[in-house]
Amino acid sequence: MAIRDVLISQDIALTPSEEKIVRLLLTDYPTSGLGTAASLARRAGVSDPTVVRLVMKLGYEGFADFQEKLLAEVEARLHSPLLMMETKRGSGSQDNTILSYLHSVGEAIEKSVSATPLQSYDRAATLIMEAKGEVVILGGRFSRHMAGMLASHIVQFRSGVRDLGILSPPAFDTLADLGRKDVLVVFDYRRYQLDVVAYARQASARGVRIVLFTDPWLSPIADLAEATIVSPIEVASPYDTLATALAQAEALVARIVSTLGDEATARIERLEEVRHANSVTLDSLTPDFDSAPAVASKPAREGLARQGQKS
Repeated sequence: MAIRDVLISQDIALTPSEEKIVRLLLTDYPTSGLGTAASLARRAGVSDPTVVRLVMKLGYEGFADFQEKLLAEVEARLHSPLLMMETKRGSGSQDNTILSYLHSVGEAIEKSVSATPLQSYDRAATLIMEAKGEVVILGGRFSRHMAGMLASHIVQFRSGVRDLGILSPPAFDTLADLGRKDVLVVFDYRRYQLDVVAYARQASARGVRIVLFTDPWLSPIADLAEATIVSPIEVASPYDTLATALAQAEALVARIVSTLGDEATARIERLEEVRHANSVTLDSLTPDFDSAPAVASKPAREGLARQGQKS
């Protein structure tokens, strides 16, 4: 169990002095616990022995053991593909490497079933669908693609959905229009992206409510989020997988679909009408190909016509 989870556990009775230490540790987690026991005690306004008694009550052998495990968490959070290249370099045949990787992704998806309480999905769905303002969706260098896919789903169910894409100065300008009626959905995985964290912090300061997709080590945004969906990401590769994030995002969409009312259903019907009128997909094309909108190119229409003649 992560140290943060131990600290927020309701199973351990804390004295008022111990509560001060726990609050301090959580306020600036994990860096608040990386100094000496004496410095932690001084900042919390308690005695040195109180710090030692607390960590032992939490199940650690002493402050040194507590700090060793905290450092291990920090190291895990900051691992880069370069650092993991040697430890996770594939061995054996190409087929074995591929199968090993695919099996590890399957295992990660299995772990995702128990990584997040179902109530977190319910809370996320409610925040998104009941937001009176905008739903802004944001991700990092790779996870922004997950953000874009989720935005493409949610825009079918409600209006006022915005995918920020790559963060830029104009993207930060959108903060000026956000407030308590809005919801921010963020994808942020280790090593955590500074501009994504900065945007989320500034949005939170404006009263924006936050839904977070992150890893087991938790993005700093977790301290601000009202709903957090945790994705197991370690696989047989130097690169963490986002397959679990995609599966969980799709699970959230499935939860939203199961709760849709007549208004959302009517919106989907209107969107389908628009798509059909503009021949967005092949099933929208009419038998009279020459009269189809310009969206369907002439070569495409001729190809479909030839297929029809062969059938």
